Amino acid sequence: MDKKILIIQHKMIGDVLTSSILCEAIKTKYPNATVHYLVNEHTLPVLENNPFIDETVVFTPEMVKSRRAARQFRSQLPFYGYDIVIDVYSKIGSSRITKATKAKQRIGYKKWYTKAFYTDLFTYHYTAETEAGLAIENRMKLLQAIDTSFPKALKPKLYVTDAETASAKAKLAEIKTHPDQKLYMIAILGSAPNKTYPLLYLAVVLDHIVATTDAKLLFNYIPKQLDQVEELLALCSEKTRQHVLKDIYGKSLREFIALTSQCDALIGNEGGAINMAKAIDIPTFAIFSPWIRRAAWSLYENDQNHVVHLQDYDAALYNTKSLKDIKKRADFYYSQLKPEMILEKLDGFLGDH
Repeated sequence: MDKKILIIQHKMIGDVLTSSILCEAIKTKYPNATVHYLVNEHTLPVLENNPFIDETVVFTPEMVKSRRAARQFRSQLPFYGYDIVIDVYSKIGSSRITKATKAKQRIGYKKWYTKAFYTDLFTYHYTAETEAGLAIENRMKLLQAIDTSFPKALKPKLYVTDAETASAKAKLAEIKTHPDQKLYMIAILGSAPNKTYPLLYLAVVLDHIVATTDAKLLFNYIPKQLDQVEELLALCSEKTRQHVLKDIYGKSLREFIALTSQCDALIGNEGGAINMAKAIDIPTFAIFSPWIRRAAWSLYENDQNHVVHLQDYDAALYNTKSLKDIKKRADFYYSQLKPEMILEKLDGFLGDH
C-alpha cells in the first residue's frame, strides 16, 4: 500500500507518545505508505528520531487560540492529498480538521457528533484484553478500518541518541557515594493540581525511599515550579534533602528523557513522565490520581511497572460516585490515599529495582 495517511493526536505528551504506535504499526506493515502525524507543538520532542514518521504536522499555539488561524490551517489540508485520516482525538476541533482534509477514508471514535465527519467509527472498549492497557488497545482498534490483521497492541518507544546519552552520563558522573547506590527520578508534580499527589504525603514517601535504600533522587520539574520543589523539600527530612540533586534536572524534554534513561526507576505521579520512562524501558512506580480510570492508562502494568490507585485500597469510596464527581473533589480523595497505604507495595518495587 502506498497511500498517504494522516494521524491526528491533539493535547498532551503522554497522548502523543502513546498514539505514535499507530505510525509504527502502519509503516511496519506498509513500508511504502507515507505517514504524517499532526500534534501540538509542545509535544514534538517525544517524536524526535522516530523512524516511523515521515513528517510531523504542527498545530501551533496560535491555532489553538485563534479561530482564524485554525480555519486557515484547515483550508490548506486538501493540498496534502491524504487518502486516509485517523483521528485519535475525535473531539469537535479535530473532527473539523479530519473532514477538511477531504480524505476518502476518515476514521475516528463514535460520539454523538461524529457521524457527519467520519466514514468509519469505533466505540471504546472498557475492559482491557492485554497488559498493554485500554489507551493502547483502543488506539490500535482504529487500524481495523484499514486492515483487520494489525496486532492488538504495540509498546510506545522513545529514541534517545548516543550524544544525548553521553551528555546525561556526564551530568550524572560522580554523584554516587558508592558504586551500587540507586538513582531514582521522581515525578513530583502531575500535569494539573488534581493529578498531583499531596506534597505532604509525597515527602513521607521520599523520606521512606531514602531511609530504606540510601538512593540519590532527581526531580522532574521546570524552573517555574521551583517554589513547589522548595515546598516539598521543606517537608522532607534533612537526610532526604541531602540526597536530592535539585540542581540536576531536565532543562528540556529531551534532556529529561536522557537523564531518566540513566536512572534505576521513575517514581511518582502518573502522567507523561511515567509514559516516557516506560518508552525507554525504565521501571516505573505510578501514583494514580483518584479520578483517572486505571484500566485506561495503566499501560503495561507488570513486574517492571507498578501502580497504586485509591480504588485498590478503598473500593467503597467509588460505589456511589462517578469519576466526574470524584474529579471535583480530588483533594478529598487524594487525602484518603495515605502514604502508609502504599509503602508495602513500594518496598516490593524498590527491592526489585
